[in-house]
Amino acid sequence: MSHHLDSPRARQDPRLDLTDQYVFRGEAGTVFVMDVNSSLSGPDARPGFHPEGRYEIKIHLDGAELEALAYRVTFGESDEAGEQRVALHLLTGPAARDDAATGELLAQGRTNRPIAGPAGLRLWAGRARDPFYVDLRQVGAMSSAVAHGAKPDPAVWSPQVAQSSLAGSTIQAIVLEVADQDPRLGHGRRIGVWSATKLATDAGGWRQINRAGRPMVWPIFRPDDSPHASEANTTSPAEEVRGERERIAGLVAGLVAANGTAADPAAYGAAVALRLFPDVLPYRTGTPATFGFVEHNGRALADNAPEAMFSLVMNAAVATGLSPQQFADTHTGLFPYVVAG
Repeated sequence: MSHHLDSPRARQDPRLDLTDQYVFRGEAGTVFVMDVNSSLSGPDARPGFHPEGRYEIKIHLDGAELEALAYRVTFGESDEAGEQRVALHLLTGPAARDDAATGELLAQGRTNRPIAGPAGLRLWAGRARDPFYVDLRQVGAMSSAVAHGAKPDPAVWSPQVAQSSLAGSTIQAIVLEVADQDPRLGHGRRIGVWSATKLATDAGGWRQINRAGRPMVWPIFRPDDSPHASEANTTSPAEEVRGERERIAGLVAGLVAANGTAADPAAYGAAVALRLFPDVLPYRTGTPATFGFVEHNGRALADNAPEAMFSLVMNAAVATGLSPQQFADTHTGLFPYVVAG
């Protein structure tokens, strides 16, 4: 999956399991979507958002190494109807990287209803249909091929039998739209985005549970329970584990060498690693989002991210057997863009 249930710590409380991140052009500005708490976690998983957690959208401006903006969303306890209080704070400059900073309160309200903020800002949080689609058999085949520098096993999966393993599932979505008139993002600005979930510690600090930038990085390069996944989840993109880019360049080189899809496997592996890391999702505000083989410019809710990423690491077209049209009922063109589930 894109980032579902990828580490033991996230599985302990799926309310902090960050499943996906999207960035795209909305009705009035730039939309950030952060999904957590998949219904695939099982019937015993607690609903809603963690009242002792933080959900942060981090934004790098103009190619900067460090984030200069952070939108922090927090929640209260669930009431009898299952709704929660929602608060949105903005942190800027060094405060965007400081867990001790409180930031500026921009908006507050309740889950499952639109919340208005300054300068046209809009926020919504609640349960929605999961827009992500992939066949986990293909994920397993590709992850194994990458790990072992081999050809994907056709006996495991083929496009002719593809079915989304997430069909009918739900997530808890946080949808933030920052309008074009906002002076920090505006229209035509180059940004890089990643998201993180954090949990309060007994010592009074905060522990990062999950982070996500580009889709499919974790299942392809950091499969479940691997030390690479656990360690990377505790860092920021600027703090990538030493040697991680070189490790991933080597994995891609081994894959394309085994499949005969690159004249110079080492050079291609290095180029892919350089493109994917640091792991932030690039986007130019005000433009149509597209996450494809050739271009990563944000990510729309309908984008076939697995197909794009599988094709990138293979350096050849890799079909998923699934199309955006099959899952059109999981998103809309109107705020909050997700479909309540």
